[in-house]
Formats: sequence, C-alpha cells, structure tokens
Amino acid sequence: YSALGVAKNASQEEIKKAVGAHGMWKMRLRAAMRTGKSDISAHEAGCDGNCKFGQWLNSTALSAEAKADVPYKVVKRVHADFHRSAGHVMSSALGGRQREAEERLEGEFIPASEKLVRALMKWKSELQKGIRRAA
Repeated sequence: YSALGVAKNASQEEIKKAVGAHGMWKMRLRAAMRTGKSDISAHEAGCDGNCKFGQWLNSTALSAEAKADVPYKVVKRVHADFHRSAGHVMSSALGGRQREAEERLEGEFIPASEKLVRALMKWKSELQKGIRRAA
C-alpha cells in the first residue's frame, strides 16, 4: 500500500465507526424523551465537534487535500445538521416537551440521521474506489 492507501483505509475505519456511533443517537434521544434525563445536555448533543467523529473530521488526521474534496465538505455539513437536530430533540426532551420532542425526532432528526448515513457510505465507497485505482 502507498501512504495514501493507508490513510484512506484509516478514513474508511473512522467512517464505519461513525455510522455505528451515530446510529446509537436515536436510542439515546428516545431514552431522554422517556425519562426527561440524559448524561449530556442539549447543547452538547447539538455540537458536532464533541463526538469522536467530529473531532476526527476537524483534526489534522485528514489532509488539506481530503478536506478540499466535495465528499468531506458534504459529510461535514450533514454531520453538523445531524447534531443540530439531535440538540433540538434533546432540548425538547429535557424540557419535558414530549410531543415536541417526538415531532422533532420524526420530522427533523430521523431524516438528518438517514442523510448522514448516506453521505458517510458514499464517502466510504469513493475512498474504496480510490484505493483500488492507487493499488
């Protein structure tokens, strides 16, 4: 493998972990809606730089070239939208506004979550194609 191939493999692994980690958010939000409590605040849920994937996206682990590519820019924007909507749901849930939280979960969070997974999978697929071409 070239150094580029190794970097792309690492990126694919981060993307795979992000899909799983962000899939857990729906359960976390539903628990907050059910109990009115959470181990994180609405502000923390809404911040896209708090999660490991967000930290990785903003780190120097990705080259300037990778960050200039369209897939990175799309994922970064969609990831921020995902967390913004998670923060909205969490705010409603922790504020005891159950119906509002449910509406935000269904109308805002779930579509944002699905969009994030699609963007992540597309990016992962493009990285795989790039490795095959470089090999």
